[in-house]
Amino acid sequence: MDITVTPTKLAGVLIIDTDFFRDDRGFFIEAYHRQRFIEHGIDYEFVQDNHSRSGAKVLRGFHYQDMTAPMAKLVRCTVGAILDVAVDLRVGSPTFGQWAGVELTAENMRQLLVPEGFGHAFATLSEVAEVHYKCGGYYTPPSEGTVAWNDPDIGVEWPYDDPVVSARDAQGTSLQEYLKNPAFRFGSK
Repeated sequence: MDITVTPTKLAGVLIIDTDFFRDDRGFFIEAYHRQRFIEHGIDYEFVQDNHSRSGAKVLRGFHYQDMTAPMAKLVRCTVGAILDVAVDLRVGSPTFGQWAGVELTAENMRQLLVPEGFGHAFATLSEVAEVHYKCGGYYTPPSEGTVAWNDPDIGVEWPYDDPVVSARDAQGTSLQEYLKNPAFRFGSK
């Protein structure tokens, strides 16, 4: 089974389609095969897997961890459907503040790679959605930040205007506020 990698308008944010086999019994997929990913230039050491379940109209994000504990994510939807979105938070990047999104579903088995330096959010498109993602770093609460999901300077075209969000996500910082103390700078490690 091979993978097809499609770049987005944000350098490093990649849509990954994996060959899978489906028949009357169900399906089989190698969702992650390190060697195949490396052959396509994707070389992350994933150290943690997370799995969430969300109801209708739930929106989570934009979340990130700063450079004290950076975290790349390889995201897939295993039940239902989501709009998965990355926003460039690297100050000085030619695409700073721009976003790219893709529909991930249990049917299309597509994945989105969100590297360090990007915020990540998703909105459910079904009554229930389960999201599984591999993490390139450990969850570290002192390093986490949230940019407002509805910031007009980012301008994501979400599927609804009245999502269900957590208290933390409701208090996400604006992109202008983020610029006062940015977590990422383009070209630095």
